Amino acid sequence: MDIIVVALGGNAILQKGERGTAEDQRRNIQRTAAQLAGLVQEGYRLVITHGNGPQVGNILIQNEAGRGKVPQMPMDICGAQSQGMIGYMLQMCLRNALRKLDLDIPISTVVTQTLVDKHDPAFSNPTKPVGPFYSKEWAQERMASHGETWIEDAGRGWRRVVPSPEPKAIIETPSIRRLVDEGHIVICSGGGGIPVVELEDGSLVGVEAVVEKDLSAEILASSIGATSLIILTDVNGAALNYRDIGERWLGQVTLSRLADYYHESHFFEGSMRPKVKAIMRFIEHGGKLAVIASLDKARDAALGQTGTRIIG
Repeated sequence: MDIIVVALGGNAILQKGERGTAEDQRRNIQRTAAQLAGLVQEGYRLVITHGNGPQVGNILIQNEAGRGKVPQMPMDICGAQSQGMIGYMLQMCLRNALRKLDLDIPISTVVTQTLVDKHDPAFSNPTKPVGPFYSKEWAQERMASHGETWIEDAGRGWRRVVPSPEPKAIIETPSIRRLVDEGHIVICSGGGGIPVVELEDGSLVGVEAVVEKDLSAEILASSIGATSLIILTDVNGAALNYRDIGERWLGQVTLSRLADYYHESHFFEGSMRPKVKAIMRFIEHGGKLAVIASLDKARDAALGQTGTRIIG
């Protein structure tokens, strides 16, 4: 039975314009769960990853609001909180969706750590925005008192930026693989995983950083022997000249051709570029099918019939 790693985009949990209440997120996840349950019904074994940007952003706001009343938590702890919260909602909604199909399959959420290199150049060049916008005065105070890096963002205010190092390994890979072998659907690597570095004595320490979730999904998929990596987002694939003259959506494409488009900078950083990079890496590492597609086309994506796809 084929193992599919399904990487869920933000629209699986929150839609544009929503406040992010528990009900907002539960409603979206119920729709997502119905799509995922359909894949299980087709006979696939699923490992599910997901984003967590808005959720971590809200936790950071709660941190600030509670300053002086409760201890503030660092970003790695906030990431762990979001993994538990989203994992809980996903596993409950997916269980309910499976029961409607008369399927009784165990579902497990694994709080996941992602190993990064402590010497990664990203640590000296933070670029990943996190949390809400603040005033210039607030940003200057944080930079002076906490040594954080903040940038002004197109007149919208000031925002903190943190490093985004390359993921090297998923620490919990053996546990995830064993759960899959025992028939579990596994939810893991939320937000790309909690970034950790390894010290000289082999111990792990969490760091203030954000790992690109799609690149982590690729490492996970390759390391557990998945046959397919399906990245589900809010558009049905990647496009050349996106939202410009000559826009052209890509369907099935060769690895070499997609690599040419990638190096010609057709795909935007922080949006489609890491997704394209992830599916190329998966095929390079021996995967059979890698797809970028929209959430409502999950079944066709798994069959290699829609979206931007590479067949190994």
